[in-house]
Amino acid sequence: MRQSGDSLFKQSSFTKFWTSRILSSTSSQMLSVAIGWQMYEVTKDAFSLGMVGLAQFLPMVLLTFVVGHVADRYERRRIVYICQIIDSLVAGLLLWGSIEGWIGREQILAAAAILGVTRSFEGTSASSLLPQLIEKKLLQQAISISTTAGQTSQILGPMVGGLLYGVGAGYVYGTASAALLIGAVMTYLIRLKEQPVRSKEPVTLRSVFLGLEFVIRHPLILGTISLDLFAVLLGGATALLPIFAKDILHAGPLGLGLLRTAPAIGALIVSLILAYYPLKKAIGMKLFAALAVFGLATMLFAVSTNLVVSVIALLLIGGSDVISVVIRSSLVQLQTPDEMRGRVNAVNSLFIGTSNQLGEFESGTVAGFTGAVPAALIGGVGTIIVAGLWMYLFPSLRKIRSLAGN
Repeated sequence: MRQSGDSLFKQSSFTKFWTSRILSSTSSQMLSVAIGWQMYEVTKDAFSLGMVGLAQFLPMVLLTFVVGHVADRYERRRIVYICQIIDSLVAGLLLWGSIEGWIGREQILAAAAILGVTRSFEGTSASSLLPQLIEKKLLQQAISISTTAGQTSQILGPMVGGLLYGVGAGYVYGTASAALLIGAVMTYLIRLKEQPVRSKEPVTLRSVFLGLEFVIRHPLILGTISLDLFAVLLGGATALLPIFAKDILHAGPLGLGLLRTAPAIGALIVSLILAYYPLKKAIGMKLFAALAVFGLATMLFAVSTNLVVSVIALLLIGGSDVISVVIRSSLVQLQTPDEMRGRVNAVNSLFIGTSNQLGEFESGTVAGFTGAVPAALIGGVGTIIVAGLWMYLFPSLRKIRSLAGN
């Protein structure tokens, strides 16, 4: 009998986890909007604005292996709520500084760096915590529903943050601080269905990097993670949206907002469908089919000169991407023993984060030489080529029939 997504929300711990992720992710988006805007208001300097992004991105790269090791040695639930409490305190300090008027460039950069550190620990620990809350047969649906939390946050967070900032920066920081505290309480109240297997090996350089070694030694996981890296690296056409909105579609700022929202809406719709109708057969081929749709939709977006067609293409990009995300995330979680999940999820997070950042850089660089349309077109073609190449290089990935990996 098919298990529906409703059955997950009947489980108290999963509901608390999901609520906590919504609150934490939305607050993170709100804080990113407010911090960036306030930095530019304070400094009027584009370089300082770029430093904010760097301050949040660097911890993810520098702390990857430390984060994974910590998530495998200590209680993940505790790591998550401690990070949420720290984020709430940072938002509270930004609220205080905005009210008192002592917020400057250094204070904003320090806040961004602390948030970057806590998000690194929280993200890996939360991903590794999820399989301990539900039965394995419900993991795909749990990941799908958790993905809706992330997509909803991407839609609501910037919008709510922007609206509140229009009233005053303090309103953003105060709202985010309160939401993060509530999220921390929700996480604290979670009770695990599966007791964690703690890593008891001595802390050595090898144990810290064991997640990377594990990935390299398991072709199924290596293929899954590296596929995301290269597919997203080549398919980063969304970085070019301002160019398309202004110079090609002539849609203006409102059109740009619509274009930016479309992938998240497509992803949200598909993740909700997957929560109720999980993927069951020929999982490997469905993964590669989703990547093919992603590449074709990117090519359609590249050649479109009509706003409606472009929005449809971006909806398809978001929807097809979430299918591959759910499959890849489920495979990584199910194929990794609990005592290694923190370190493997940390490597996965590094690949995902790096591919997003480098994908935007690649698209911008190619567009600088060839123009936006050829750059997006090349990205779509490249994604399809990568999918075909990985089908050949990782036959075990192509032949997967179910998310149990067989």
